[in-house]
Amino acid sequence: ELFGGERKASTLNRRDWDRYIAWRRARGDQRGGRAADKPVGNRVIAEDLKWLRSVLNWALSVTDNEGRPFLERNPLHGLPYPREETPRRPISTDATYLALLAVSVHVDPLFELALVIANGTGHRIGAISMLRWSDVDLEAGTIRWQATHDKMGFEHQTPMPTEVLAALQRRRQVAPSIGDTWIFPAPRSIKAPCSRNLFRDWWQEGEALAGVSHEPGMGWHSLRRKFATEFKHIPLKDLCYLGGWKDAQTILKCYQRADTATMKAALASRQRLEFVSL
Repeated sequence: ELFGGERKASTLNRRDWDRYIAWRRARGDQRGGRAADKPVGNRVIAEDLKWLRSVLNWALSVTDNEGRPFLERNPLHGLPYPREETPRRPISTDATYLALLAVSVHVDPLFELALVIANGTGHRIGAISMLRWSDVDLEAGTIRWQATHDKMGFEHQTPMPTEVLAALQRRRQVAPSIGDTWIFPAPRSIKAPCSRNLFRDWWQEGEALAGVSHEPGMGWHSLRRKFATEFKHIPLKDLCYLGGWKDAQTILKCYQRADTATMKAALASRQRLEFVSL
C-alpha cells in the first residue's frame, strides 16, 4: 500500500524504511472497535518490519527457473527497528490484588475465580480464559495448559496451589459441569468462552470499585509479573514450567523486578569466604 505494487524489492532503501515507520504510526490501528482510537506503538511497527525483512531473506534462498535467486542481497539488512524508549511493564502488588479480590464478587463471580487462578498460577489471561473442566484434575490437584491455547505453544501440566484448588471446587459446586465445557463460559452462550474484552472490562470495573488508581499498562499481565517476582528464589527451570515460559531470559528481562526484601535476605545469607593455604 505504501511502496506500490510495482515497486521492485531490490530497490528498497533506508528512506523507504524510515518512511514506512512514519506512515504506519500515522495510520493508526486498523482493527476497528475500541482499538481504532489507539496509536500504533513501536513494537507493532517493529514486528511489521521483521516480517518484511524475513520475506526478503527468503527471497535470497529461492531461485527462478534459470537458477537465479530472486534477490542477490537483502536491501534492508541491518537497519534499526523502532524501539520503545520506556516500555510500560507495571507489576501488581499483593495489596492491589487483595483489593480487587475483595470487590470481585460484586463485578462477577467468574472475575473472582479468574483473579485467584491468575495470581496462583502466573499464567496469561488468554490461557486461563480457554480452560475447560477437562483440563482440571481436582483429585490430583493439577491443571493442563494446552498448547493450542498458549501464546508460545507450550503444552504443560502444573500443580495447583491450595487457593486455586479451593476456588475451582467452589465453582464446581455452584455451577456443576464436567468434560470439555468451558470454566469461563460466555454470558450469552455456554458453547463459547468469555472474550478477552470481558476480562479487561472486569479488571477496569474492579479497579473502580476498589478505588485503585489505574496505572497505564496495569492489567492481568501485572499479576504474571507479580508471580515471577515472588518466585525469584526458585530455580528458573521450575519457574518457567510453573508459569508457562519457554525462555528463562524472558523472565529475567521482562517479568522479574528487583525488590528490597529479596536484597536484604540475600545480604543476610551472605557467606564469608575463608581461604586455606595448601
